[in-house]
Amino acid sequence: MKLSEAYKLAIETGMKNDPRPKEEVEKVLKDAKEKYDKLSSDEKELFDTERLWNPYADSRFSWGDGDIEVSKLMWGIDIDTGEVLLADRLREKGTDVTAIVGHHPLGLARTPFPEVMWLQTHMYSSLGIPITTCESLLEPRMNEVLRAVLPANYNQAVDAAKLLNIPIMNIHSPADNCVQKFLENEFEENNMTYVGDIIDHLMKIPEFRMSAKMNSPPKIIAGSKTRHCGKIAVKMTGGTSGPKEIYEKMAAAGISTVVGMHFPESHIDEAKKHHMNVIVSGHMSSDSLGINLIADVWQKEGIEVIPCSGLIRYSRV
Repeated sequence: MKLSEAYKLAIETGMKNDPRPKEEVEKVLKDAKEKYDKLSSDEKELFDTERLWNPYADSRFSWGDGDIEVSKLMWGIDIDTGEVLLADRLREKGTDVTAIVGHHPLGLARTPFPEVMWLQTHMYSSLGIPITTCESLLEPRMNEVLRAVLPANYNQAVDAAKLLNIPIMNIHSPADNCVQKFLENEFEENNMTYVGDIIDHLMKIPEFRMSAKMNSPPKIIAGSKTRHCGKIAVKMTGGTSGPKEIYEKMAAAGISTVVGMHFPESHIDEAKKHHMNVIVSGHMSSDSLGINLIADVWQKEGIEVIPCSGLIRYSRV
C-alpha cells in the first residue's frame, strides 16, 4: 500500500465513525468544492485542495512522497523535533520507518484545527440541546481557540522531517471519532447504573488498564462511585474543549454524567454547579484507543505501527 493510500484509509475510517449524519459530513466536502470552484486562478493556488476530500481540517499529510510503499509507520501522540530525530535514529539502526504520524495537529493542520470544533454542535444537539443554542455557544469558543493557536510555530516538526527526508502527517479527528463511537457503544451495550460502573468498565479496556499500571487510571473528578450515573454524555472528539456554558444546557437536557479525556478547571466548576458527575478517562489512554482502532485497520493491510510519544499500542486484530 502506498503512503497516500494509507493516509486516505485513516481519513475514511474517521468518516465512517463520525458522530454526525453522513449527509452532514458530505456537506462539508460539498461546501469546500463550491468555494473552490468560485475562486480565481490566483486564489486556487493558495487553496488547500485536501479540503475537497478530507472533511477534517486538523488532519493533514504535511510533507513527503505519498507514492512510496509503506512498511512501518512511527506514530506518536505529540510529534516534535525530538520524535523526528528518534525516527532518523531508528532508521540508522536498521528499522524501516517509512514515515512519521502525529496525532495532535502539526504542520498544515495546526492553525486551521479549530474548524473541527463545529462537529460538537451535532454532538450536543444529539443529546437534546437545540442546535441553534449549540451553534451560538460554539462560535465564540472556536474564535478563542483560533486566537490561541495563531502564534504557534506550526511547522517546526515538519521542517525537521524535511531536513531528514522523512514523510510526516497527522491524524487527529478521525482517531478521536473512533474512540467516541467505541465508548458510546460500550456504555450503551452494558448496564451502567452507578458512576463506579463506568470506572469498572473502563478498567476492562486494555488502553485504560495499561495506563492505570503507569499510575494514570480514569478518575472521578466530580461526583462519587456510589452516585447514579443517569444519562451519559461522551466527549472525545471535536478538536478540543467546547464552551463551559454547555454544562448548564446538558443538565437541562437530562445529562447526569460526562466522560471525557480531560477538562479545563472552569468546565469542572460548571459541571459541579449543575450537579453533574465528571469522569476523566485519561488523555493518553483515550487518544491511544482511538489511534489503535485506526492502526488495526492499517495492520490488516500489512502496515506495522511503531508506538512512541505517549501512544499505548494494543492490537485488536
